Amino acid sequence: MGIATESGTGMRKLGAIILCGCLWTLGTCFAQANGTDQATVFVVVGAAGEDVYGGKFATWAGWWREAANMAGAKFVAVGMDADQNKDREDFQTKLAAESKDGAGEMWLVLLGHGTFDGKTAKFNLRGPDFDSDELAEWLKPFNRPLAVIDTTAASAPFLPKLSLSGRVLITATKSGYEVNYARFGEYISRAIADVEADLDKDGQTSLLEAYLMASRKVAEFYETEGRLATEHSLLDDNGDGLGTPADWFLGVRAAKKARNDAELDGFRAHQFHLIRSPEEQKMPPDLRAKRDELELAINKLREKKSSMPGVAYDKALEKILLELAHVYEKAGLLKKE
Repeated sequence: MGIATESGTGMRKLGAIILCGCLWTLGTCFAQANGTDQATVFVVVGAAGEDVYGGKFATWAGWWREAANMAGAKFVAVGMDADQNKDREDFQTKLAAESKDGAGEMWLVLLGHGTFDGKTAKFNLRGPDFDSDELAEWLKPFNRPLAVIDTTAASAPFLPKLSLSGRVLITATKSGYEVNYARFGEYISRAIADVEADLDKDGQTSLLEAYLMASRKVAEFYETEGRLATEHSLLDDNGDGLGTPADWFLGVRAAKKARNDAELDGFRAHQFHLIRSPEEQKMPPDLRAKRDELELAINKLREKKSSMPGVAYDKALEKILLELAHVYEKAGLLKKE
């Protein structure tokens, strides 16, 4: 299998990200001062298999650590210490110790290799692996906002097992049978703090935007190398376990129509921001949660617009917009006329 190499452009982007870290100082202080709003970046680094992969996975984990530091988030790592046989136990222990409730998001990132035997998908650890059913069980107690980003080959079967309303799930593949080394992990690890991934230019990069940027970079790699693509990422954030591919999106909105009129994904993922803009940092956690709830309600209403009488739609939209205005007013981001 070919190995992706670092490009000069990529290194310049990483340098730019580090240099602009000063822009997020206010956000770091805010998150540290407000524990209930502090995010957790939980990175699990799997078995390398070969030394060259171990170096890559460690680099990607380092990028997540840098992003967590810029965001003032708690960083938790598994698979980075010298003991190579207790990663599964370490993962369970650290996961159990994490807060299960609160407004702070938890970003669970799986970096490494995955396998699929036709029935069960597994994430490969140093020592005993874990499968999609086991991870689903371990995550049951979590009520806080949760994003699971599985960057491995054969990761798609994790998506329906972990899917739940309010969660964001991302996999590097659309099938368990896409078993070759996945490059998606490199690109999303870079994109999460990359200002160039900010498609809607609101001063922050959402998880949706990072997903779209990473997926585009993966496609560009295979096209440039003249290879048949062996990985196709999926995103699920509406709880139906189906997932939406990146090439369905036009900007930050899915533009294609799913079979059987299934609900499209992306709205919730676009509300997850690891490194928030200065304006976003000013909004208290409870008001941000209410804002997000109202924005999701607007998006759901828009999906029903074609089947509603115009007057009913306008009335329903006006009600939500008024509530949204009150939220921004309470946050001090909207002045009374």
